[in-house]
Amino acid sequence: MTIEAVDTQPKPNLLNDPKFRAIVAQIVVVVLFVSLLAYIGNNAAENMEKIGIKAGFDFLGLQAGFMPTSPNFNITGFDVNTDTHMDVFWLGLVNTLLIAVIGIISATIVGFIFGVLRLSSNPLVNFVAAAYIEGTRNIPLLLQILVWYFGVLLALPVVKNSLNMGDLVFLNNRYLVAPAPVFEDGFGFVVAGFVIGIIATFFMARWARIRQEKTGEQFPVFFTALGLIFGLPILVLLATGVPLTWDIPALKGFNFVGGVQITSQLTALFLALTFYTGAFIAENVRSGIQAVSHGQTEASSALGLRPNRTMSLIVIPQAMRVIVPPVTSQYLNLAKNSSLAIAIGYPDIVNVFMGISLNQTGKAIEIIGMTMGVYLTISLIISMFMNWYNKRVALVER
Repeated sequence: MTIEAVDTQPKPNLLNDPKFRAIVAQIVVVVLFVSLLAYIGNNAAENMEKIGIKAGFDFLGLQAGFMPTSPNFNITGFDVNTDTHMDVFWLGLVNTLLIAVIGIISATIVGFIFGVLRLSSNPLVNFVAAAYIEGTRNIPLLLQILVWYFGVLLALPVVKNSLNMGDLVFLNNRYLVAPAPVFEDGFGFVVAGFVIGIIATFFMARWARIRQEKTGEQFPVFFTALGLIFGLPILVLLATGVPLTWDIPALKGFNFVGGVQITSQLTALFLALTFYTGAFIAENVRSGIQAVSHGQTEASSALGLRPNRTMSLIVIPQAMRVIVPPVTSQYLNLAKNSSLAIAIGYPDIVNVFMGISLNQTGKAIEIIGMTMGVYLTISLIISMFMNWYNKRVALVER
């Protein structure tokens, strides 16, 4: 005969379980937030009904009846005779994404360059970098946009007297015009070669890192990547008979015909966002590099590594875990600061959709809500990508 043990210990109270309390607290917060949104939405709908305003998004299908951008800078091919307010939304979205993407890339490059130069032992280089960083960071961004546009670009010659650079590139106070590529049949193979080069570079860099961890031998990843990403497409281009021609701009009357035209508004916004955000990123880079123990540099010198290899292999990889979080904030700021483009007439989503379309349709809540959703989505995508990258470069403790 066996006697089974009976558990006489009292069951723990769920209220004392921190995980349970955390879940309940999150549920309560979500319910309250959703209830608040529902209350605000219902209140807004009732107020609009009282004053005779019908809510809805039917206006997106109505013809816009205005040209939201310059004919020289019409990326989406907007047609004033047929396109709707939804097309205005897409045009503004594309222009917003354009300045955000190129601004983030260029600001990152400028920030890393001046962040490293800020630590130079050369007094002149150090002074120039410090003057740029401190001078740019402490001047409001809106003022810098206005200076670049009104003080620099609008001071250039008129179209007829454009600055001529080799009869290929022309610069005036309205735009920069350059030859535009014309893709012919067979150019798709070049694009495929470029994509294959990027994929091959990814696997090559991964193999080189594993190989270095096992053997300590270095592989010329940078130059190999250049060969794969740029050399392979060039070889494919030559092998396919160069299916690429150029549309050379030419002055006809009072304007240039042909080529690609980059407006002064885009140029001014690009320069202001690049140098303003780059100054903050430079300080993030400087602080990240200084956070790495000097003993790491001394140890690499004792092993015979050159200063440039020490920086690329030892210092920068360790500094990235300090650099990435604040740089993420700067990327988010750049994407949101692009809305200041309305000051100089750049056709971003705030200017053409939340500005002109709102004035024409009167759909303030719908248009403002869609615009807020765009910036929220852009910010979340940037945050998700940077958080993923931050986990990859974070220090893994054993």
